[in-house]
Amino acid sequence: MRPGEPTVAEFDMQMKMLRQYFHPLPLVEAVERLQAGTLPDGAACVTFDDGYADNEQYAMPVLRKYGVPATVFVSTGFLNGGRMWNDSVIEVLRNYPGEVLDLRDIDLQCYTLRSHEQRRLAVDSILRQIKHMDPQERIERVNEIQKRGARLPDDLMLTDAQLRSLAGNGIAIGAHTVNHPILSSISPEAARSEIATSKGDLEALLQEPVDAFAYPNGRPELDYGTEHRDIVRELGFKVAVSTHWGVGTTGSDRYQLPRFTPWDRQPLRFTGRLLANYRQLDPLLA
Repeated sequence: MRPGEPTVAEFDMQMKMLRQYFHPLPLVEAVERLQAGTLPDGAACVTFDDGYADNEQYAMPVLRKYGVPATVFVSTGFLNGGRMWNDSVIEVLRNYPGEVLDLRDIDLQCYTLRSHEQRRLAVDSILRQIKHMDPQERIERVNEIQKRGARLPDDLMLTDAQLRSLAGNGIAIGAHTVNHPILSSISPEAARSEIATSKGDLEALLQEPVDAFAYPNGRPELDYGTEHRDIVRELGFKVAVSTHWGVGTTGSDRYQLPRFTPWDRQPLRFTGRLLANYRQLDPLLA
């Protein structure tokens, strides 16, 4: 149900290639060196969003194997047994016993679920339709969808102990709001609370500063605006990342850095995709 996610073996290959052909650095250090003009050739940073337990269970041993630093951005409201709304939808459709799921009573569609491919397409359709709803309306839809499913997993996200394990093994922890709202869909006051509370919760849990932030969904001017960028800066973060594709340069805004996801499964294609991305200027500058 998540065909885009790498297996452990694929992630191992990716980190091996990254260590062999690039210069992986911690995110905050890389930004400081970028703006100081001392960044080495082939510099790259590894990041994970949301706070999934598999970051600690499966990714961390691979990162340690190759000595690759990383940052995990955590939505604190889902720690210790929580579940993100999109995962609730995915798990309902993964485990739904019937071949037809009729959601027309909640203004969605009637979905045919006879194959894994049909179930994936149904998930994509549902997520696309409800992603940008008001958070309260969205959770009401998700709760209705959950009523159609069996018992859902409660171990998808990190526990406090796993979060401390990541931090204790050299992986930086960043904030990613509390409930992962699309910031542009909520009030400025609610957005500030989401950002500030996630930072404070993580700092209290880890007893160390949290310097990095990732915007939920992360598309500039669509999912967040300059007012949210200003909130992040005012709250004392040193860096923030978006999801617009490209490479950061000395002129990039350290509070709106681009990121890129290479999707190839073969080592040479994966490495080639990373190299090709070096030609993609930061879209905000372009």
